[in-house]
Amino acid sequence: MSRPLSDQERRKQISIRGIVGAESVAELKRGFNRHLHFTLVKDRNVATPRDYYFALAHTVRDHLVGRWIRTQQYYYEKDPKRIYYLSLEFYMGRTLQNTMINLGLQNACDKAIYQVSIPGSEAPGQEGSVLSGSWRCPRFTTLSPGLSPLPSLWQVEEADDWLRHGNPWEKARPEYMLPVHFYGRVEHAATGAKWVDTQVVLALPYDTPVPGYLNNTVNTMRLWSARAPNDFNLRDFNVGDYIQAVLDRNLAENISRVLYPNDNFFEGKELRLKQEYFVVAATLQDIIRRFKASKFGSTDSVGIVFDSFPDQVAIQLNDTHPAMAIPELMRIFVDIEKLPWNKAWDITKRTFAYTNHTVLPEALERWPVDLVEKLLPRHLQIIYEINQRHLDHIAFLFPNDVDRLQRMSLIEEGGTKRINMAHLCIVGSHAVNGVAKIHSEIVKTQVFEDFAALEPEKFQNKTNGITPRRWLLLCNPGLAELIAEKIGEDYVRDLSQLTKLHGCVDDDLFIREVAKVKQENKVKFALYLEKEYKVKINPSSMFDVHVKRIHEYKRQLMNCLHIITMYNRIRKDPAKLFVPRTVIIGGKAAPGYHMAKMIIKLINAVAQVVNNDPIVGSKLKVIFLENYRVSLAEKVIPATDLSEQISTAGTEASGTGNMKFMLNGALTIGTMDGANVEMAEEAGEENLFIFGMRVEDVTELDREGYNAQKYYNQLPELKEAVDQIKSGFFSPEEPELFSDVVNMLFHHDRFKVFADYEAYVRCQEKVSELYLNSKAWTKMVIRNIAAAGKFSSDRTIKEYARDIWHVEPSNLKIPPPNEPRDTAEQSTPNGTAA
Repeated sequence: MSRPLSDQERRKQISIRGIVGAESVAELKRGFNRHLHFTLVKDRNVATPRDYYFALAHTVRDHLVGRWIRTQQYYYEKDPKRIYYLSLEFYMGRTLQNTMINLGLQNACDKAIYQVSIPGSEAPGQEGSVLSGSWRCPRFTTLSPGLSPLPSLWQVEEADDWLRHGNPWEKARPEYMLPVHFYGRVEHAATGAKWVDTQVVLALPYDTPVPGYLNNTVNTMRLWSARAPNDFNLRDFNVGDYIQAVLDRNLAENISRVLYPNDNFFEGKELRLKQEYFVVAATLQDIIRRFKASKFGSTDSVGIVFDSFPDQVAIQLNDTHPAMAIPELMRIFVDIEKLPWNKAWDITKRTFAYTNHTVLPEALERWPVDLVEKLLPRHLQIIYEINQRHLDHIAFLFPNDVDRLQRMSLIEEGGTKRINMAHLCIVGSHAVNGVAKIHSEIVKTQVFEDFAALEPEKFQNKTNGITPRRWLLLCNPGLAELIAEKIGEDYVRDLSQLTKLHGCVDDDLFIREVAKVKQENKVKFALYLEKEYKVKINPSSMFDVHVKRIHEYKRQLMNCLHIITMYNRIRKDPAKLFVPRTVIIGGKAAPGYHMAKMIIKLINAVAQVVNNDPIVGSKLKVIFLENYRVSLAEKVIPATDLSEQISTAGTEASGTGNMKFMLNGALTIGTMDGANVEMAEEAGEENLFIFGMRVEDVTELDREGYNAQKYYNQLPELKEAVDQIKSGFFSPEEPELFSDVVNMLFHHDRFKVFADYEAYVRCQEKVSELYLNSKAWTKMVIRNIAAAGKFSSDRTIKEYARDIWHVEPSNLKIPPPNEPRDTAEQSTPNGTAA
């Protein structure tokens, strides 16, 4: 938590972090002391940082609860269309400071905390991060110490049990606990199909409030936790079978015990399918219950009327992970609600929309038919029926085109029969979108070309965005306040107003102030790195940062080769002018991804050599950030000078880290891939460091055949770097340690690291040249910040709302709890996003 503002700073105070009123500060102090008393029931002098955190969190939550209740009351009365976003993987980050900012309490909390003497910044630092998606379970964390002995430089996974000390932000809702069925068999009768003899797991919902920015609206994130129907089998216990007595409970609760960790790489494991179905089955029951309780779900003489369902409900499928929602909703409509198939299918298609997040074949889900038949037998029958009707339609439009039928089928034949979940999502949705302009074009013209040709109007683009509240106000308050002083505070709600900064590019005072904020952030992060990694960091060096999941297509290996090249150049001519760099790489490898783990090992091994070479000294340092996560991103992004976005063209769907860096005043070195393309359009390609192959170049190289050996033979510095890795220069105790990496680079590199190496190194030389001119560098930084407005999540969600969900976003400001409920600033018509 930051210190109270000085008198000089108070003259600059702006309301984006909230006002400091004596009444609000006193109220916060009273609430904090009350909660601290109830938390401790002991002498305050022995309070731990966690005690302070819980007291502060509950104090802030008190200001949230009334708004949360009032929001739900408003929705109940107005009954607007509800949008349900189904995602199995997302990263919430810490809640406390984000909530303070959105409620306008940040400055008041700062002052109150100072007055009640919380030591340092201990309270906010005690909060864990929500790492999972859709269910209340831990994800894995990674530890990879950068200065341990070489054998310890592997990624090590540990369960990140973020709930071990409780969570002050969530509320259990046992009154809405729901059954989820698995296994069993299907009986067919004159009245329809019936799924029987199933195993039941209970889904217990936990609700977390999600506040809007200064509008008193608080929406809900609902997570699910698996519970066994009975704690244990008493009959088994009574006859002495203690193990069997608790076995069923353990098997049921394994579903939400640990999130199945592999993302961007599909593995057809039963636990993962259980997790996916568990989430969608519980959520859809919840949706149906809420619809039936609304005035639009009122009954006629026969039963519930579902005709208006798509007008009141929109469900967005975030990638294919929740794809089982499509056959599940069909099962509910056909088997339980007894709707005719055609009507049920029409309602289903108009309800669902699908966002594709990857074009990598290994990431697209294809579930084995026999596994689905075992776990969800009725759903397999429904999928077969969907597929048959779909193929009949294709055969009618394209007679005798067997190849097309095979390409567009939901069921992939040959070897193990599999269900193509992306095809299911496309067929069962009314809209399909990619997440960046170039990605959406690849989706239409390459990955799902046949489907786009059949229904071109279904395919759209929705470029990703980031929230400026977390990724500027919260993590970089110095820059946020500087911008607000220059262009006003409204940019927080309308990020497009950053374009006004174009008028400040030649303002010498503003240039100096932007550079000063960046340097302060770098000094702060350098101290953090020195404390955590015991490496002396030069805060004046260029902070060259590459943080994201570790994957071959993101090409951390190319960055590593450049590090080795810089290292070799320094050693060959130590007296030559060299722009000092601190290269920071961070990310996690999926636990089963061998090559990604080898890349982490290599980066750490190179860091060991570089950081301990006296010839290199402070000119080059390499840090691998262990356990990279949202809270660490909030530290490193504001301190970054150069953002590495170097994936092979055509492989990154969008990226959002690139946007976060741009907004926080980092310059981008990158390929024309993902959202980089639109960033270059907005800022001008001359204001980014663009290098390497374009999508068409990659396609042509694939056609010709990629020959890694050719680049190795032609580029002496590349050859030297590769030979060092191959010979064991960076792993003298195990010379063959990185043979798999070298073998992959020569023989199995789908992402063509060598092909872009030369262009990358030359572009990095341009980066160093510009960095020597601080004023020119900062002017380019300002141009980038001024062009970042498009990449707000506010803009993204508005486009989803209008183009896919068919609702009109509202600027409604619900009155706070201390005002009458009928004083809303704007009424919300039915059909407005809730």
